Amino acid sequence: MSGAMNFKHCGSVLVTGANRGLGLQLVDSLASSSFSPGKIIATARTPACAQKLQELAKKYAHVHVVPLDVVNQESIEKCMQEVSQLVQEEGLNCLINNAGINVKADFNSVTAEMMIENFHTNAVAPLMITKAFLPLLKRAASRKGAGNSSSMGIQRAAVINVTSLLGSVELNWGERADTFRWYPYRTSKSALNMVSRSMAIDLEPDGILCMAIHPGWVRTDMGGSEAPLSPEESISSMLNVIGGLTEQDHGSFLNYTGEQLPW
Repeated sequence: MSGAMNFKHCGSVLVTGANRGLGLQLVDSLASSSFSPGKIIATARTPACAQKLQELAKKYAHVHVVPLDVVNQESIEKCMQEVSQLVQEEGLNCLINNAGINVKADFNSVTAEMMIENFHTNAVAPLMITKAFLPLLKRAASRKGAGNSSSMGIQRAAVINVTSLLGSVELNWGERADTFRWYPYRTSKSALNMVSRSMAIDLEPDGILCMAIHPGWVRTDMGGSEAPLSPEESISSMLNVIGGLTEQDHGSFLNYTGEQLPW
């Protein structure tokens, strides 16, 4: 059975950065599938400008659009309160930290401001968002029997951080290194990988699964037109992997195919 079918038993999924690209495709694929979760909460910095997302919310009653500026702590706290009203005592089952940016700069053009901007959105924001939503994740985890690591997964509580192969230190060598000399993006994703592993340690006692997943090189505004994967192909495979996660995948760094990636 496809791992994605487990989303049928997932009460709620929150996707950040759902106004475009992979985030929008995540919401679309989940909402239109036969395995759709109970509630899909899609966040965008300016929901009024997210036309395609708004269309999905009108089409599917279980899609809820909530404002969230991932680099604004006040916005994060406000979003958490709004989501709390949506999920009530059931809590939040699956948080997908998808929002991200790519500040392209090589050794000669990179500035401190570029590094900080990319680091804030891609590494700091997922940490702050997870901290803010922890009470809702713990609420969901406790309903499925906290302390039982064998029940880890999206049906209970999980934090999924959308990272990148380009964040792998080991793979940044040789031919791979020559193609994408993006200091801000690469280092921000490396930082996100460490955040993911560190959070996995801290969330484990509450039975909350945490891991990082690479969506592949995808044809989006960020990925560009040369990318080999369509958003549909990437998300279809990712949902299969995410849905099938167990305690064995806690703290892992996986490809969209489910393959283990080197840190």
